This record gives sequence, structure tokens and C-alpha cells, in this order.
Amino acid sequence: MAKNYLLIYSEQLATNIELLCQNIKAPSNTLFQILKSSSSVYANIREAKYGQSKADMLSKFEIALKECSETEGWLQLLFNTSSIDEETYKSHRNLCGRIRRILIASCKTLKENAK
Repeated sequence: MAKNYLLIYSEQLATNIELLCQNIKAPSNTLFQILKSSSSVYANIREAKYGQSKADMLSKFEIALKECSETEGWLQLLFNTSSIDEETYKSHRNLCGRIRRILIASCKTLKENAK
């Protein structure tokens, strides 16, 4: 069985952000928002796996894509405010980028197959 890298990466992102937020000092709203967006990436990708239709799967992937972008924004804010260092920022941002590229390709494929 082929590995589902999208699911693996999204679970890794949600886990990493959860652990990160337990160990940094930052405004509670920022921590809440990044936890919410990163876990939403993971949750929507998991839900898409059992979508009721291709359109439902596409919708979940598009939501995950928006949440991934939001997570990157919160990471940027944490970095800008010196809550996380550059290495931590780049590591998490790169994981978001990997997820985003897979989601974009998956959405494109689903749209093309729907035609």
C-alpha cells in the first residue's frame, strides 16, 4: 500500500505545532489560532479520505489549503515577535509548503477529473 504523504505530513504538522505551543511564550490568542488552523489542516485531510464524493473531497482539500496558509501566517507572526527562532520557523514553514504543494496538485487533479 502506498504511503499517504499528505496525511503523514498533516499529522506531523499538527503534532509539531501542538508541541511547539506547549513550549513557547506567546499571546494566548496567537497560540489558540495556530493550534486551530494546524489541527484543521489535519482534520480536513483525514475527512477527505472518506469524502462522500469527489466534490466533497475537493472541498475538504480546499479548506485544508486555506488553513495551511493561515498556519504559515501565524508562524510568521511568531517569528516576527521573536516567540520562535528562525530555524524553528523555517522548519515548520517548509512542512506547510510541502503540504500546500500536495494539496494544490490534488485539487487540480480532482478538478480535471471532474470535467
